[in-house]
Amino acid sequence: MPLNRQIGQSASEDRLEKLIEERLQPGTDKKAIDTRIWDLFGEEWAVMFTDLSGFSRGVEEYGIIHFLQTIYESQRLLIPVIDNHDGILLKVEADSLLIIFRNPMKAVDCAINMMKVLEDYNIHTPEIEDILLCVGIGFGKMLRIGDHDVYGAEVNAASKLGEDTAEARQILITENVRNALVDHKREDLNYQKMEKSPPGARASYELKYTL
Repeated sequence: MPLNRQIGQSASEDRLEKLIEERLQPGTDKKAIDTRIWDLFGEEWAVMFTDLSGFSRGVEEYGIIHFLQTIYESQRLLIPVIDNHDGILLKVEADSLLIIFRNPMKAVDCAINMMKVLEDYNIHTPEIEDILLCVGIGFGKMLRIGDHDVYGAEVNAASKLGEDTAEARQILITENVRNALVDHKREDLNYQKMEKSPPGARASYELKYTL
């Protein structure tokens, strides 16, 4: 890892750790420290969590090599799409990706293009090797710590939508994402409000898209 990246990450982590330690002291003005933390690390981003549908079941049925192959292929196919839509891949955990975007419309377009790339790929593979993606997207102010993690209500909501709620080929978004896209009139996008929303989001929607 380049030295300047190590310094950048550790500097952010060290500063946050010191402020949290200060916040824990008796009699500390927690509100003032919270303001300092948000001033230092608060940024507005669209955040995306992806997950592979039926992954745990696939590992049980087809074994660890199939598991590794699916991860490899999904990353090989999807990382160029992320780059092309100006996303920043912060974290990879097994079959899940954490990505941030400055522009929520680019996050949505990236998700749709991911689905298209995988749909085209799956045409040429046996069914057991199909890669089926689930996506959750949030948007708003969050704490960004270096280049490896983000924290906030919209982060939690996007994680819940993408990793726990979405089914294969679904793109689920928070109300903040929907509101950010209100000026983008596109015939290929529609929004279906969901009955339940995860903690951290006032409402959530399934994005209805065409490939």
